[in-house]
This record gives sequence, structure tokens and C-alpha cells, in this order.
Amino acid sequence: MKAVLCVRHGPAEGLEIADLPTPQPGRGEVRVDVAAVGLNFFDTLIIRDLYQQKPELPFSPGGEFAGIVSALGEGVTGLSVGTRVCGYLGYGAAREQVLARADRLAVVPDDLDLVRAAGLIVTYGTSLYALRERGELKPGQTLAVLGAAGGVGLAAVELGKILGARVIACASSAEKVAFALAHGADIGLDYTKEDLKLRLKDLGGSEGLDVVFDPVGGEQSEQAVRALGWCGRLLVVGFAAGDIPKLPLNLLLLKNCDARGVAFGTQARRDGAWLTAAVCDLMAYARAGRISAHVDATFPLAQCAAALDEIAGRRVKGKVVLTTGL
Repeated sequence: MKAVLCVRHGPAEGLEIADLPTPQPGRGEVRVDVAAVGLNFFDTLIIRDLYQQKPELPFSPGGEFAGIVSALGEGVTGLSVGTRVCGYLGYGAAREQVLARADRLAVVPDDLDLVRAAGLIVTYGTSLYALRERGELKPGQTLAVLGAAGGVGLAAVELGKILGARVIACASSAEKVAFALAHGADIGLDYTKEDLKLRLKDLGGSEGLDVVFDPVGGEQSEQAVRALGWCGRLLVVGFAAGDIPKLPLNLLLLKNCDARGVAFGTQARRDGAWLTAAVCDLMAYARAGRISAHVDATFPLAQCAAALDEIAGRRVKGKVVLTTGL
């Protein structure tokens, strides 16, 4: 089988395509013939050894996948050869075949294509965990989403509406703002043209914002925190801007606010039952048309480097997915 391998840490251009033996599933595992691999911003970091997960070299990037079960390990029940599934590995999915624990896979319905299924788990899973579990977002509350046209940002916009919030989509161009508005945001804010803090304070009104979803970091984090209301929540999702902000903690004290970390990957590894249930919820939303599971572009497996460069350059609206031709 073909696999994308990171054999040395560095930029995506250093990734290699290799031929590897067909893997054999162990007890409780299945082998999946991969049809599609979802890529995420953390993939651009993990290959440069800049991410909290540090797999041994060589490894494949790609944390999520969808495909068809092709072999069963001892003791596996509930799945059969030919079943369409999707799953989360953290890394290692950018290859034509993967091994996965059977109890960590979700069955993909026949009316949901595998490319969209592969792109659901990390972005929408992160945003669902952030807004529902960590942010405790309630109907009628006001949610500001930074980086609202990116993968997790778009997911937060759509899931925020499902959870009943008033959603303010913040992005770095008029085109990206328009994209978020087309996917359900109530209000758009282009922070290259408007003062983010002042505009969010204006939009939050006398009560302020209830929740800020922040996958961007940098100077925008503090600006958004200053627009939070009493008992507001800042959801720390990531640092796509490249800079980890240093927040003045007096802001949290004065507003009785929380800054809450959102570690989807750790949650997924710690609680497989939660992950499977969350993915099933997301697939139901996708089938009902309540979330778009928007795929901005697909690339063949061999063009993984080019796909990661698109993500690193912040040129993506929604998801980028690798396909194997299956």
C-alpha cells in the first residue's frame, strides 16, 4: 500500500511517498481500506515537531479518515467486511490502509459520502466539544467565532446555530465573512477593516458576549476577551495566527470570566464512547442538512504536501481532504 511518510521533521515538501506492507489487524482491530483522509491545521505542526503530540519517526500525518472495512481481527463484533466507517487516529491516516480499534469507529450511512465523513470528525468534533461541553452554550446566548471561515470556525458557526445561539462570524477578509454568513452566521465582522474589540463590544450590547470561540490566538484573543460579558467564556481552541497570547488575568477577574481549554484530541483518546456518540450526532446533522460538512478542496494522496501548504497559508474555507481513488 502507498503511505505518506514524515521521515524527518520539517516543511510539507519533505514528506515522502512509500510502499508499505499490508497491515494485519490484531485482536479488537479492523483493517480499513481508506477512501478519504481529513487534514487539519495541526498536521502542518506535527510534521515540524511543533505539536503537543510527538510521534516517532517515520509516521503519516492525517488524524481522521473514512473508508471500507477489509479485514477483521479476533474478537471483533458489530462490524463486517464491506462496512463503511470513519474514525479518528490522531495521526497516521494518510495511507491507503489503516488499522483501527473496532470500538473507536462509527458506521457511515449509505447516504453520506466518505469524503464528507472523513472531514467531519476533527473540525466538527472539536467545535461540538467546545460549544456544548466546554462552553455550555445555551439558546439565546451570543457567540463570537474568530477565524469563522476556517475548518473549526465554520463548524462553530453552524453548530452554534444548531445550539440556538446568535452567532457573530469574525474573519480576515470580506470574502471569508460572506462565506460564514452564507453558512448561517447572523452577523459578519471583517477584522482587517474594523476594530475587533470595539465592534464586538458594540455587537455584544450592555450584556456583552457570552462565549468567544478562538482558534486563532495572537492579539485577537485579548481584544475578544475585552468584549466578554459577566461570566463569559473564552474557548481556547488553537493558535492559527502563530502567537500564543498572554492574557491579562485581571480581565477574567473583573468580568468573572473563564478561559477554558478545548483539547478535543485528548478527550477523544480518553473517552472513546463519547467520541463515537459525538460522531454519530454529527453524521445525523450532516444527513439532515443542518451542517454543511463543507469540503473546500480534495487532493490525491500523493499531493499531501500541496494540500498541507493550502492549510498553512490559511487559504482554505472549510476542509481539505485527501483521496485515494477507492
